[in-house]
Amino acid sequence: MARRAYARQMLAILGVDNAAIETAFATVPREAFLGPSPWTASSPFDGYRPILGTDPVVLYQDLVVALDPARGVNNGSPSLHAKLLKALGPKPGAHIVHVGAGAGYYSAVLAELVGPAGQVTAVEFDPALARRTAASLSGRPNVRVVCGDGSRWPETSADGVYVNFAVSRPADRWIEGLSPGGRLVFPLGVPGPQRPNSGGRHSERGAALRIERRGVGFAARAISPAYFVCAEGAVGAGDAADVARLRQSFAAGGIDAVRSLIWKGAPDPEACWFAGADWALCRDEAP
Repeated sequence: MARRAYARQMLAILGVDNAAIETAFATVPREAFLGPSPWTASSPFDGYRPILGTDPVVLYQDLVVALDPARGVNNGSPSLHAKLLKALGPKPGAHIVHVGAGAGYYSAVLAELVGPAGQVTAVEFDPALARRTAASLSGRPNVRVVCGDGSRWPETSADGVYVNFAVSRPADRWIEGLSPGGRLVFPLGVPGPQRPNSGGRHSERGAALRIERRGVGFAARAISPAYFVCAEGAVGAGDAADVARLRQSFAAGGIDAVRSLIWKGAPDPEACWFAGADWALCRDEAP
């Protein structure tokens, strides 16, 4: 009963109407992935604080729950993930790569969405967290847990790539590994300063984007503001000049006008919201 009410509330907060996502949220027990109480919540205003209560029902609200406070790794906002998952649009039978799987809660939600005929590859960089994730997901035959650098996945084509940390540039494989019609949802962000009592560095300006492969081109649009913890591993090492240009683009505003991604091509500078060394986000419609 509590999970069903929680599912409806999380979708309602950001105006998501999707029966499959509601059912997945109502089915997956969040407490099974967050460890035993006491739990710790994360807030952008006061850092980490204890969650009062030991009954798992306290987890069924729009809380960001700490997984590894020292690194700033959390189980993120359910309402935001509901919106991002709707944008990703996983279908039954699809193969989805979840990059930055954390403790596996949203990997389990994805597993519900793709169903027994689908496959979720959950990639986690931290070995200890990957082991914990594998244990929590061991009863789900349609999920494979991988410990490794998320920039190397998907190794083969995937119908969707769902990224749960901020980067200043998408990894090559996230774009080039998409099947025709496949979608990438990822948080684009500019690293912010280290904040007291907040663990790892988070983006100070950021937005979640959806990229969709369409024939020879890529459609793109902004989904929502998003301020995730910044990437570790190879994908976290952004080009300094590109990061500076991205900061300027966010400061100027207008990301809602983005309609296409130019990938390793020559964009029209007049049509670009942002242009990096080998990629650009543009206001022109995708081919």
